[in-house]
Amino acid sequence: MRHASDNGFADRRKAAAEAKQQLLKKFISAPKADDPALAAKLAERQANAAAREARRAERELLKQQENEKKLAEAAARAAAAEHEAKAEAQAREQAEHDRIARLLADEAARKAERDRRYAARKARQR
Repeated sequence: MRHASDNGFADRRKAAAEAKQQLLKKFISAPKADDPALAAKLAERQANAAAREARRAERELLKQQENEKKLAEAAARAAAAEHEAKAEAQAREQAEHDRIARLLADEAARKAERDRRYAARKARQR
């Protein structure tokens, strides 16, 4: 890209040297590792990270407890449904037994009535 002003090689070289000097000044003026302000900032970051990790662990614990609660509720619902299904099956079976018993009793009553009529007819014939 061309600049409006015609920069020569010496100008570009001077600008590059000045940029390097500015970067060097910035690096030199940067706080050192043993700087108390930097140590305080680092300690604050570590404290924030520890607090963030504690909050994350608490959220995970709450989520785990909620999942366990949901699993327990689902197990309870499944057990209740199974119990209800067993009770319903027993009720159907009992109703079937009652129906069969009524049919047998009715059949026995019809047979007894038929035998009584037969005996009465034979008695009249003698």
